[in-house]
Amino acid sequence: MSTLTIRLPDDQLERLRALALHRGLSLDEMFEEFATKALTEFDVGTRFRARAAAGNPSAALELLDKLDERIG
Repeated sequence: MSTLTIRLPDDQLERLRALALHRGLSLDEMFEEFATKALTEFDVGTRFRARAAAGNPSAALELLDKLDERIG
């Protein structure tokens, strides 16, 4: 596993800490959750564009439905 250092304004960091506490997570766990969601959305979007370019609108719409289920 890697370590990442990010710079945030103090007020934003405090709000993120409060959010993590509210969710019952550590900051590390919450950022891992954020990253997983962002990568999932990116992957689905990439597949959607590929299928749409291949001319398969029903398969592309199916992917959008799956995305809605995951982030809904």
